[in-house]
Amino acid sequence: MSEKIDLSTFVLNEDEEFMSANQRAYFRAKLNAWKNDILREARETLDHLAEESANHPDLADRASSETDRSIELRARDRQRKLIAKIDAALQRLDEGTYGYCEETGEPIGLKRLDARPIATLSIEAQERHERREKVYRDE
Repeated sequence: MSEKIDLSTFVLNEDEEFMSANQRAYFRAKLNAWKNDILREARETLDHLAEESANHPDLADRASSETDRSIELRARDRQRKLIAKIDAALQRLDEGTYGYCEETGEPIGLKRLDARPIATLSIEAQERHERREKVYRDE
């Protein structure tokens, strides 16, 4: 395992061999930091919801509180799915398949991975996928 990566100062080098040890360490650190942020926010939400669970005597306050709670829970569900994608990306890092398009096997590209570290398709494959999806949706 390579040394600890400082995400605030590390610069991805396009001249390095694709998915070099440094790049893998960078993406592992980035994915773990993202996951930890999500988990911290989830704990804060749970704490907030526990505090908010007081019974509101006013019907409007109660309805507003329930709406807020529903929105928070939907957001947490989306984040739970995101954590699953982050875990899958970390597993691909362990397996040596991270950064390669699931459709073509070609490198996804460092800039795309930096912007979307859970990407599983190259930009071209993603665009093809979205065009096919649009065709099926429009039928």
